[in-house]
Amino acid sequence: MVDLQLQDIYIYPIKSLGGLSVQEGEVQETGLRYDRRWMLTDKEGNFLSQRTHPQMALLQVSLLPGALMVAHKKNIVSPITIPFDATTRREVSATIWDDACTALEVSTIANEWFSEALQAPVQLVVMPSTTRRLVDPVYAKNNEIVSFADGYPFLLIGQASLDDLNGRLEHPLPMNRFRPNLVFNGGAAFCEDSMHTFRIGNITFAAVKPCSRCVITTTSQELATKGTEPLKTLSCYRAVKNKIIFGQNLLHSGSGVIKVGDKLTVQQWR
Repeated sequence: MVDLQLQDIYIYPIKSLGGLSVQEGEVQETGLRYDRRWMLTDKEGNFLSQRTHPQMALLQVSLLPGALMVAHKKNIVSPITIPFDATTRREVSATIWDDACTALEVSTIANEWFSEALQAPVQLVVMPSTTRRLVDPVYAKNNEIVSFADGYPFLLIGQASLDDLNGRLEHPLPMNRFRPNLVFNGGAAFCEDSMHTFRIGNITFAAVKPCSRCVITTTSQELATKGTEPLKTLSCYRAVKNKIIFGQNLLHSGSGVIKVGDKLTVQQWR
């Protein structure tokens, strides 16, 4: 039997900004608590990401009691504190890929701060509990919902997979290039590709779709500069139907708290 253990838990409260490592996470219906509940959009409500705005990597989010704090890694602007419940109550239509859903504007102060930090007119929105954004029905099992994540509540990557990649690169890369929620140790490289269902604590997870990777993986999360790796190397051995695969998108059933060090028990392999 393969011994697998949860090594890291990451949340990204504001979509495409710097994430943070936590020792435990509360699993809710949409995924981890606070994960991608906030998002930056343009004035038309279209989501922003590091694909088009790599400088978003320089904005680091932290959790405070009752609030988010966002700081610029190069201190171009002073940090801002955003209460969890801050909202102007103005409803806006927010678009993520092909999905449009109802969001709430957070505050004019937040809009001004992020516009200055990114040198572009943007607004910060939050997803209210009344919004139910459905996972792609092609992969959903029970009308699951998701926050402002690209499409799924969780992304899983094995540490051995990154180790395998780094063994092929001239300059090793950190896991933050791939923005996972869950990282496990143990097992062979890319064994997550063969997982069908597994449990962590009382929660069951199902790997439903390999994660196809984009140019965000080529952006340094410390410098916001772009390169060619890891996509150049991954394209040589991780390309499937013209898509580069690294990690598995997950659905889940159940709620509760998961902790670093928890055992990951595979129930069914593919």
